[in-house]
Formats: sequence, C-alpha cells, structure tokens
Amino acid sequence: MHLFLYRVFLLVLFVFNYEFTYSWGFHAHRIINEKAVYCLPEEMFGFYKANIDYLYTHSVDPDKRRYAVKEEAPRHYLDIDHFFVNASSLKRNELFKVLPMNYDSAISKYSQDTLSEHGILPWYLNEMLGRLTGAFLTLDMKQVLKISAEIGHYCGDAHVPLHTTENYNGQLTGQKGIHGLWESRIPERFSEKYNYLTGKAEYLNNVQESIWDVIIASHQSVNFVLKTEKDLRNSFPEDKIYRPSTTGKGVTPQYTSAYVDAYAESNNKLVEKRMQEAIHFTASLWYTAWVNAGQPQLFQKMIYSGDKSEEHVSDSELEHER
Repeated sequence: MHLFLYRVFLLVLFVFNYEFTYSWGFHAHRIINEKAVYCLPEEMFGFYKANIDYLYTHSVDPDKRRYAVKEEAPRHYLDIDHFFVNASSLKRNELFKVLPMNYDSAISKYSQDTLSEHGILPWYLNEMLGRLTGAFLTLDMKQVLKISAEIGHYCGDAHVPLHTTENYNGQLTGQKGIHGLWESRIPERFSEKYNYLTGKAEYLNNVQESIWDVIIASHQSVNFVLKTEKDLRNSFPEDKIYRPSTTGKGVTPQYTSAYVDAYAESNNKLVEKRMQEAIHFTASLWYTAWVNAGQPQLFQKMIYSGDKSEEHVSDSELEHER
C-alpha cells in the first residue's frame, strides 16, 4: 500500500508541477566559458582574463533571451535523427549528403519552418564565428566579449548528446527528466572534482567541418546516455529515485542524491569529458576568429563590465525550456 501511494504521489507531481531542464545548467555554461580563458595563447589571455567575470556572467544570455526572441530556441539544438533513419553511426560524408553544410542550401532543401522546428545549432555557431572575426577586425571589444560569451554557450550545447535528438528529454522512451539529470544535476554535484586541464586552443582549419564533427560525436553518445539511465532505473529501488522538494512553485519531485551518483558513475565520466571538450573547443573558436582577423593586439587593461545579463531570469525559471 505504501508503494502504491508513493507512485500516485509522484504521478500527481509530474502532471501538475514537474518541469525539465533543456540546456546545460547555468552552472556548467559558466564553467565552460571561465575555463576556456585558460586555454588561450598569451596574446589573447590578458584581455580575456581581465574580462573573465563578464564571460562567466553572460554565458547564459542566450538561454535568457528565449523569453524575448522567438527565433532563439532552434539555435540550441539539432534533431539529427529527424533526418536519418540510423543516425548513431553517422560519418561526416554521409551527413553532408543529407544536411548541407551551407545554411541557405539547407533551407532550400528542407524549408525554414522545418529547420526552425528541428534546430539550426551547427549553422548558427558557424555564423557566430564569422561575427566574432568581424568584431576582432574592427576592434569592437564590446562585441568581441558579447559574441565570445555566446559562442561559449552554443558550443556547450553542441557538446550535449541530448541536444542532437528528437528524444531530447527521454519523452519518447519513458525517461522524462533525463535531460536535466544529465547536464544539470551531475555537473552541479561533481564539477568541483573535474579535471579542466584540456590543453591550449588550436586553430581550426575548417570551422564548419569541426562544428559538425562535434555534433556527430555528441549524437553518437545518445543511445549510451539513454540506455544507461534506463538500465539504472530498472534496477534501482523505485522509492529511492525521487524525493519531494519544496520550491517557489510548490512541491516537485527531484532526483535523489543516490540516484544522481549512480547515474553519474554509469556514464563513465561522459559528462566530464563533454565539458572538457566544450571548454577546449570554445577556446579554439575564439582563437580561430582572432587568427582569421589578423591577430590584432588586445589590450589587457580594456575591461568591459557590461550591462546586466539580458533579462533577470533564474535557473529554475528556465527549467521548462528546451
């Protein structure tokens, strides 16, 4: 009887209260931008280090902007499996036969509405790289920082496996909530123990291909991310998976610490690895834009405090967004 009432309690909470996180949590995005600064060469490091607080704070602006800009949401994901029958074993040459590297060509093939529905992340990230190069060329340092911060955000999203699938929150496999579990709860709980020594930024000879390689690598982990949680859920005591939690929006179920710990262990450090790769790739994008702009001199003392982050929205208020 006790277990039956517990199940009913959870069902009611899920139906009326439970919301899910659909982007790296604020915590992880901030870490990615902050640690990427330390991957930069000496010629860039002084300026970026002097403005590290700005990059840290504004790393989450794209998520906050979704409330005001309807075009924002598709910039954070790409549902690769909408376009491929068996996308998990994709190779780059196979992908480009179906999804053109050029955005205008992709629109011509699938329509703007289709891409808006299923995501434009790799194309938009490449566009942002071009904008950053332009900002370096004109030495518009306010824009350099703004675009750098946002590139770090989209780069972080590109490294999340669940940002590359229609089953982004396990809603198609009875695993609702896995998105926030994987990319928010795990890094929030374990990020202090992660190794952030990722090496120096590298110049990307072909930015478009490099971005698509990241997307492909992320998608290749989707089945693993889902299967490990499904296997764990089937073997874990049902009344130990969730606990009730009181928030400003009422009582909601949250994953127990024991379940988060067990799922993190079953992932074989995948969250840590993807964060490491996101840090290094973010720095490499910044570095590539700077090199492509002719390696202009950046002045360490030029510190931009900037305005407050886009709109004042808390982590919890964003937990229903993709």
